[in-house]
Amino acid sequence: MSEITEAAVIPDSKLARAITEYIRDTETDLLFNHSSRVYQFGAMAGVRRGLTFDRELLYAGAMFHDIGLMPGHGSRHERFEVDGAHAARDFLRSHGISEADAYTVWTAIALHTTPGVPQHMHPVVALVTAGVEMDVLGLTYSEYSDAERETVVKAFPRTAHFKEDIIQAFYDGIKHRPDTTFGNVKADVIADKEPHFHRGNFCSVIRNSHWHG
Repeated sequence: MSEITEAAVIPDSKLARAITEYIRDTETDLLFNHSSRVYQFGAMAGVRRGLTFDRELLYAGAMFHDIGLMPGHGSRHERFEVDGAHAARDFLRSHGISEADAYTVWTAIALHTTPGVPQHMHPVVALVTAGVEMDVLGLTYSEYSDAERETVVKAFPRTAHFKEDIIQAFYDGIKHRPDTTFGNVKADVIADKEPHFHRGNFCSVIRNSHWHG
């Protein structure tokens, strides 16, 4: 096993096992497998980039990053990313993880749909986004070998129509709180599913404020 593929192995620790059990019991198979692939692709990206990172914290960030889409974990007024970040932080605190490390994971989840920022931050923050961008968007598809991609997908399969399935999962988790997608890539999901959706506009907010001038 190469150094890159070895890094993708799920940590064999009490915390990682607890995370696996919790997410498997909470999320759909679609999201559980997606989150598992996010960890593996993110870990491989970390080795390839020469980053030093805590694999348990990366695993926590990857596995919890979409839990805010699930009923019972999503609020009506927060972005789903923030709901997921809160859930991860609370879980890690309950397992004795330091506030600093829990906050790192919180940040990784909260920013995973904010392009252009995470790659300049803590390795765990950068690599959760790297895994998401690979598994959902395929932005770095060519940076992984056929064998690497096949190994990950064999362990945690993509559905036959994953692209549409994941878009539907996103929509199902945010359709009741469209205002939280303002300035966020997830506004595109609602616009895709609801042709008459009018997304928030930054310039309109400025022009319609109470300020004069």
